Amino acid sequence: RRPTNTTVRDAQCCRLYIMLLSRAKPAASKEPEAKSSSARKKRELPKLEDFLEKRDYVGAITLLEFLRSAEQPNEDTEEWLAYCHYHLGNYQKALDLYLKLAERGADPHAWVSVGCCYFLLGMYNEAEDAANKGSNSPLKNRLLFHSSHKINDEEKLMSYHRHLQDVHEDQMTLASIHYMRSHHNEAIDIYKRLLLENREAYALNVYIGLCYYKLDYYDVSQEVLKIYLEKFPDSATAINLKACNQFRLYSGKNAEAELQHLQELTSSSFQYAQDLIKHNMVVFRSGELALQVLPPLIDVLPEARLNLVIYFLLEDELTEAYNLIKDTEPTTPQEYILKGVVNATLGQEQDSAEHLKLAQQYFQLVGGSASECDTIPGRQCMASCFFLLKQFDDVLIYLDSIKSYFYNDDTFNYNYGQCLASISRWRDAEEAFLLIQSEQMKNEYTYLAWLARCYIMNRKARLAWELYLKMDTSSESYNLLNLIANDCYKMGQFYYSCKAFDLLERMDPNPEYWEGKRGACIGLFQQIISEQEPRESLREVLAILKTTANPQVEYIMRTMRRWAKDNRVAV
Repeated sequence: RRPTNTTVRDAQCCRLYIMLLSRAKPAASKEPEAKSSSARKKRELPKLEDFLEKRDYVGAITLLEFLRSAEQPNEDTEEWLAYCHYHLGNYQKALDLYLKLAERGADPHAWVSVGCCYFLLGMYNEAEDAANKGSNSPLKNRLLFHSSHKINDEEKLMSYHRHLQDVHEDQMTLASIHYMRSHHNEAIDIYKRLLLENREAYALNVYIGLCYYKLDYYDVSQEVLKIYLEKFPDSATAINLKACNQFRLYSGKNAEAELQHLQELTSSSFQYAQDLIKHNMVVFRSGELALQVLPPLIDVLPEARLNLVIYFLLEDELTEAYNLIKDTEPTTPQEYILKGVVNATLGQEQDSAEHLKLAQQYFQLVGGSASECDTIPGRQCMASCFFLLKQFDDVLIYLDSIKSYFYNDDTFNYNYGQCLASISRWRDAEEAFLLIQSEQMKNEYTYLAWLARCYIMNRKARLAWELYLKMDTSSESYNLLNLIANDCYKMGQFYYSCKAFDLLERMDPNPEYWEGKRGACIGLFQQIISEQEPRESLREVLAILKTTANPQVEYIMRTMRRWAKDNRVAV
């Protein structure tokens, strides 16, 4: 009757970038059984097996504690208590009980159970040491297999891998390691084979759904998950995964509705689910209450640290984001990507070549890996890598391949527009910039400068001039005016070039501005003569020239007036 512990793989299979729960779920509600006619039966205590069958571990613990206090314990009471605490997620309490059993030496397998508790508490070296004290068993090998993965000991990992057999538990363990190493297709192959062998193993559909989620096939994940939810509509794991898919496919509001349903199903004693719900609610609500909820969860849910870093990035608190992640040794694609983003942002902000080089290396590691190269994040990483290297033709190869997924994404369109403009695809760049809806982004100088340049290169200088007129007086408006003056001159749009140079000369009597103004006025005069510009513009040119006290002005204006008189143009 000794309870067997086989849930090490469960806690490892169910990790998502937005945290997903282990397979433990609250007991399903049952219709009250028909009343017994026997008064004697009414007075009987419930049986432990009934609680375990319903996975009501709180009820089982209550019964066992009652029996122990009433001095009516079963012969395996402490072992069953440890088992129930373990499956309820109370790993520290289970560890304390299993340690007593192991030190007593009554059960040769107790040390392996101790190792399982250490493992789920994140104490991987202690888990390995405890397991090695236990007797050999398939569970011991599976635990050591997982521990060696966690402590990055490849030699031991391959050694324990060779001892895995073609049985359900070992194959599930192998699939979970594939999952954690981002070999999602290999994990799917194993899960599907096991499902073919046993169609009633419905939980395998959740694992397959998790893999498809990680591969960004959210709609496929949803379809696979539907099979399990039809059988177990109150599964916390499945509901949470469904919420995550809703978040990716639709919006945070859809996901939030699913989690509220999960919150109604879970009991107050199910603390792990409560932490999970609070964490994901922050994500689904775009960081609302992040500073209150996420910091206490950093050591509970690995994703809490990553999402807090993302929150700091979105709030432009770069130093806090960097300090939070700088000592984190990345092991998953998400961690590599986030470290790359933080270093890239900090590198651009501080003009640090060191941070930019680190960012480029992190992006290249993810985008070049076999498991990520064909995913959307993988292609984004390669695009980011080439962007930092200023190889914009290569950037566009990757961005074009995922463009259809980000049509309304402002950040994507911003980067896409910059790349197009950098290789002189001005018309396409203008379209990309005009798709951006964020007012904050549209008020940034970089956006205005790129859009103004696109307008000028597409011979729409008037629109560029209007961008300048809408700006408040500042150093940024001065820089934009300078850009308009020079780009319009280069493109032969002399009317707006001479207006811009005139304003620049009034702000700063720099001889270069007079030279630009003089050239633009003469260029506009030539366009008037060749009828590329209306003759009425000549009056404005003369007014602009009058503002400069330079000996050359009189000669230029005399020439223009003579031509106007000969051609009967009123000036």
